[in-house]
Amino acid sequence: MSDFLIYEQQGAVVTLTMNQPERRNPLTGNSAVSEFLAAIDRIDGDRSVRCVILTANGTSFSSGGDIRDMKRQASPEVTIMDIRQEYRRGIQRLPLALFNLEVPVIAAVNGHAIGAGLDLACMCDIRSASDKAKVAESFVKLGVIPGDGGAWLLPRIVGLSRASELAFTGDTIDAQQALAWNLVSQVVPHDELLNAARAMAARITAHASHGLRLTKRLMREALHSRLDTVLEMAAVFQAVSHKTGDHAEAVDAFLEKRAPQFDR
Repeated sequence: MSDFLIYEQQGAVVTLTMNQPERRNPLTGNSAVSEFLAAIDRIDGDRSVRCVILTANGTSFSSGGDIRDMKRQASPEVTIMDIRQEYRRGIQRLPLALFNLEVPVIAAVNGHAIGAGLDLACMCDIRSASDKAKVAESFVKLGVIPGDGGAWLLPRIVGLSRASELAFTGDTIDAQQALAWNLVSQVVPHDELLNAARAMAARITAHASHGLRLTKRLMREALHSRLDTVLEMAAVFQAVSHKTGDHAEAVDAFLEKRAPQFDR
């Protein structure tokens, strides 16, 4: 996975770094999606991973779609059905994969997150931004629509009115405005972004793997399920949790006033 995505693991934390800074880390027109899918599958199967940090090299987080690839799609040789299949078999697999990944993901937004780049950040569970970051749901400026799940993701994060403003105007907002709109959880000085993401990852990975994974699964399912359905699911997840060694260790550690030692 060396063409676009750098995969690094330190302890329980995997850092995924987009690494085409000269092209502003586009998500289309290259191997980005396939590399993401391979990395997500690897993470999902590794019980030692309890948190992921997603960031990028260069001045941009991701420019989203490759404009040159859009030019190709507009040519007479490419049919409407060709484009539909490209989306379904390409970038649309990415929000589904990240949605179903049970490991928490932190987006460390180091620079511009534009179009699909912003939507990629929205696919993550938590977003931290550099004070140099700028974001835009800019599809309308190119006469297209959010084809990668942004119309579903963005309103659930900032509300329908703010999401509509971003999508209808295509305006770019800075990190502080993104913070005020709850699009990001925190804004930190640019040089401290990765350290801040790692500190948050450390707070997350202090907890047992099964509890983190089941909690994320429950929160994801709650986005589109009825309350009674979520409560029933919670009862099952909780019953499973009560019978794990990690739960027993957490209770013992609390009563004995010591740090828990969870299975790795």
